Amino acid sequence: MQSKPELAGTRFLRINLQLDVKGSNVLGYLLACWAGIMVASFVPTLQPYLLTEFLHVPEAKQGVVSGKLAFLGEVVFILTAGFWGAISDKFGRRIVIASAFLIFSVGIWCYPRVDSLMQLYMARSLIGFGFAAYSCMAITLIADYAQPDSRGKLTGYHGIANGFGALTAVFFLLRLPAMLQARGMSPVEAGYITYNIVAVMMLVIALLTWLGTKDNKQDSSEEKASLVSIFRGGLLAAKHPVIRLSYAAAFVARGNLTIVGTFFTLWLANYGTDIGLDRAEGIKRAGMVVGIAQMVTLFGAVAFGIMADKFDHIKVLMLTLFIAAIGYGSTYFIVNPFGGWMIVCAVFIGLGEVGCIITSAVLIADHSPVKVRGAVIGFFNICGGLGILVASAVGGYLFDYWDPTGPFVLFALAAIVVFFWGGILLRRQKNSSLAV
Repeated sequence: MQSKPELAGTRFLRINLQLDVKGSNVLGYLLACWAGIMVASFVPTLQPYLLTEFLHVPEAKQGVVSGKLAFLGEVVFILTAGFWGAISDKFGRRIVIASAFLIFSVGIWCYPRVDSLMQLYMARSLIGFGFAAYSCMAITLIADYAQPDSRGKLTGYHGIANGFGALTAVFFLLRLPAMLQARGMSPVEAGYITYNIVAVMMLVIALLTWLGTKDNKQDSSEEKASLVSIFRGGLLAAKHPVIRLSYAAAFVARGNLTIVGTFFTLWLANYGTDIGLDRAEGIKRAGMVVGIAQMVTLFGAVAFGIMADKFDHIKVLMLTLFIAAIGYGSTYFIVNPFGGWMIVCAVFIGLGEVGCIITSAVLIADHSPVKVRGAVIGFFNICGGLGILVASAVGGYLFDYWDPTGPFVLFALAAIVVFFWGGILLRRQKNSSLAV
């Protein structure tokens, strides 16, 4: 289904913008993408440090605990993603995106101040509420800001901003505890300062996104749809086969992101402890490998963004799913996660991760009805939340009771399933066109 042409606005960063969208709006959006993925990387990757130094959870149980934390966060995500999407359609994008970062700030401030796992679960659930708001807007604003022929480019810039956000987390924020301890601070003091710095950063981002976001909402002269009807519109849109495929792709894409954020660092940090490194140093070493994967996303974001504009979206999605299956599946054969072969895996993982995110986002942005776009993308994020639930709950169990590579193998299989789903849909479309 080809997108209908829409009224054109200006051109910025070689992106054809929608009417009344400014370059400053695009920059504000990219700032939000940078900060959002920075939080998405920071929260789970520093979690092993928090579990060890603050709550003294044994390493043998950290996989299940990490899985439960992600699970609870995504339960909140699923329950509220459609709500945030409908709110953005009814009252505008600005209030939703700014609220996301305000919630991040509060949740991150709470993290080092918890004194039990139950309190930590509550803080993670609060952050999940913020992620629901952020994720809805991260995709909705692509469709709001860019013309259909430029959404791949803007999604590519989105991926680049994500990559720099992840690199900021990996090469700066994750190193802070070790750097502060080197200056004589205790592990707990270093942790407090690290979390406080990020909480303040999120407050600043909340203000900047409020100022930079174009406040799209229904015109006052139009008939006001109820929140329930907007929410229902997002559900009914799933009747379209391409939207269904994009929902399945969201399941894999968000699950991939969770696997990397939650279990990649935990796996490498535990291995570092096993070979005699302290927790802060182990996380620092793990961050180097994760950083390689995230650096690859910078190049992958550009490539997949261009490909999404020039080639069939489903074919490009299938390519990214194939790459993801190779990257995640090959971890099963890694013996030394600090060795050279892990770098090769990290390259494929980074490409598969960013590719699935970009192509699924372009797919849903191009096929979501304008009047209920926020609600449709809310449901898209619900499917992504389901992927995270499976990744966190089943992945945590596999990590502790089978093998540290279990979560990766699980989502390699999921990528293969959606790959064949896309192939079947392409074949049906071809047969339908031949019949006509």
